Amino acid sequence: MDIQATITYIMEIIGTIAFAASGAMVGIRKRMDIFGVCVLGFVTAVGGGMVRDIILGITPPNVFRNTDYAFVAVITSLIVFGVVYIKKDVLNGSLKNVYDRVMLIMDTIGLAIFTVVGVNIGIQQGFVEKIFLLTFVGTITGVGGGLMRDVMAGEPPYIFVKHIYASASVIGAIVCVYIYRSFGAVASMVVSSAVILFIRYLAAHYHWNLPHIDFD
Repeated sequence: MDIQATITYIMEIIGTIAFAASGAMVGIRKRMDIFGVCVLGFVTAVGGGMVRDIILGITPPNVFRNTDYAFVAVITSLIVFGVVYIKKDVLNGSLKNVYDRVMLIMDTIGLAIFTVVGVNIGIQQGFVEKIFLLTFVGTITGVGGGLMRDVMAGEPPYIFVKHIYASASVIGAIVCVYIYRSFGAVASMVVSSAVILFIRYLAAHYHWNLPHIDFD
C-alpha cells in the first residue's frame, strides 16, 4: 500500500468512526433499540460512499468488498450505545451541551474527510477533468450518509436547515480538485479538509446560515 492509499485509508477509517458515532447518537436520542442504533450508525458512515460508488460505476460498492468500514461502523455504534446506556443523562440536562458539541465535531470531521475522499476516488477513476462530477461525488460522499440518517430518523435533513453544511462540502470539493491538479493527492486532501473544517467552525461559531424564508 503506497503513501497515498495509506493516507486515504486512515482518513476513511477516521471518517467512518466520526459519522457512525453521530448516527448512533441520533438513533439513541430517537429511542431506537440497539439494532436500530447500529443500522443508523452504519448508514451514516457508509451511505454516502455507496451512492458515490454507484455513480462512478464501482460495483459492488467498496463497503461490500472491504468489510473494514462496516465492522468499524458497527463497533463504534455499539460503543456509543454502551456509553449512553451506562450514563443515560448524556443526552439531557447539564450534558446536553456536551452532546450537541460532540455531534457538531463528529459531523464536521466526517464531512471533511469523506468529501475529499470522494473527490480523490473520482479522480482515481479517471475523471480528473470533470470538475462538476468530482464536486458532486465529493459532496454526496460527505453529506449522503447524514441525509439518509436524518430521513430514517424522521428528522429535517441537517444539511438543509443547520449552519453552512453542504455548502462547505461543495467549496471543499472544488478546492480539492484544483489543488490536486497543481500539487497532487496528499496536499489536496489535507488542504481541502482544513478548508471544510475552518468553514464549519466559523459557521458554528458565528451562527451562519444560508438565507431562508421566515413565515413567522
